[in-house]
Amino acid sequence: MEVRLKPDVQAKLEQMARESGRDSDELVEDAVVSYFTELAHVREMLDRRFDGLENGTTKPIDGEEAYRRLMENTESRRKRLA
Repeated sequence: MEVRLKPDVQAKLEQMARESGRDSDELVEDAVVSYFTELAHVREMLDRRFDGLENGTTKPIDGEEAYRRLMENTESRRKRLA
């Protein structure tokens, strides 16, 4: 398989290969494996959430409520870090 990268991405890959002493093909393969592993985990989590919504074990909240909670959590974390 051949992968074509934009010049800036190719340069970053080559730099990482030099710095790590690893072959660029190996780095790309590791990145692809990691991506698909993470994608599988996300899909599993979303499937569980969807199943929970269908069977009633997960309660939906509307977008405005989700945003409000997110902003509250963000503000709380900012205060703790300050």
